[in-house]
Amino acid sequence: MKIGLLTGGGDCPGLNAVIRAVVMRGSREWGHEFVGYLDGWKGPLEDQKIDLGPEDVRGILAQGGTILGSSRTNPSAIDGGEQKVIENVRAAGIDGLVAIGGDDTLGVARKLTEDGLGVVGVPKTIDNDLNATDYTFGFDTAVNIVMESLDRLRTTGASHHRALVVEVMGRHAGWIALHGGMAGGADLVLVPEKEFDLAEICSHVEACFEAGVAPLIVASEGAVPAEGTEVTSAKGTDAFGHVRLGGIAGWLADRIEEKTGRETRSVVLGHLQRGGTPTAFDRVLATRLGYKAIEAASQGDWGNMTTLRGTSIQLAPLADAVDESKIVPADRLTEAGYGYPA
Repeated sequence: MKIGLLTGGGDCPGLNAVIRAVVMRGSREWGHEFVGYLDGWKGPLEDQKIDLGPEDVRGILAQGGTILGSSRTNPSAIDGGEQKVIENVRAAGIDGLVAIGGDDTLGVARKLTEDGLGVVGVPKTIDNDLNATDYTFGFDTAVNIVMESLDRLRTTGASHHRALVVEVMGRHAGWIALHGGMAGGADLVLVPEKEFDLAEICSHVEACFEAGVAPLIVASEGAVPAEGTEVTSAKGTDAFGHVRLGGIAGWLADRIEEKTGRETRSVVLGHLQRGGTPTAFDRVLATRLGYKAIEAASQGDWGNMTTLRGTSIQLAPLADAVDESKIVPADRLTEAGYGYPA
């Protein structure tokens, strides 16, 4: 068989590990040929591709980002885009695709499968918000970066008697904020799943200072104040219609300082969370997901994605991943002590 690979959406630690696993196992066990499409769905849409062999993927396991490049190109938003993708893939003699990406990338994969093009998905998002899988690769790396950052910020905050608000990724799901905050001992975590009351946050900040603690607050970029709206850093949307979020940390820090008189600084971790080399957990998970993906493609199990269930790698329909996001349940916030102060 001849298999195409692509990586779509935001870059993520572990993408290269998946590419390596698919190509190495597919070549070794089934004798497949591989083509790498460049820059996400832009590759098959514009027929931009390279040949991929074992010699091209050796040594990339620990490398961050993706050797294939990525973009947020959305064929579904282009007149005739999906059909163009199918035509280009078939003209290249490719039997099917392995698409590595989040809900947007896998949403396109689902549509293409319904139109007759074979696609196997591999779930990728540092936000860990894809359904049908317990964890996505890249998430553990992001959480470790947040944890290390909080460890460093706590010492400088304590030295200067400042409150610190740290903004992390998480548009609609607060998994990074929750796990990173727990691991880093944050005093408060704000997530998109639960609106926060500014007065209660300020009261909590005062209580921390009175106890001799410089408060450390972690806020998802999609966290929303009660009776408020998401804070956006720029106008416009991306190719999948998502507004560009960012700025909640600065917004909140300004208001905490204004209302409490306590010096408050904001820090935005941004792309640091998804750059660089993956953790051991993410390397192993990405490799196992890649192995399962090429196995599924070899057996013609198109329209599915690889998933982690417990410690087992399984298959699930693409629809299970993209129909609904996996959000942080209220009991997880309560369990961690982040049900927000009364």
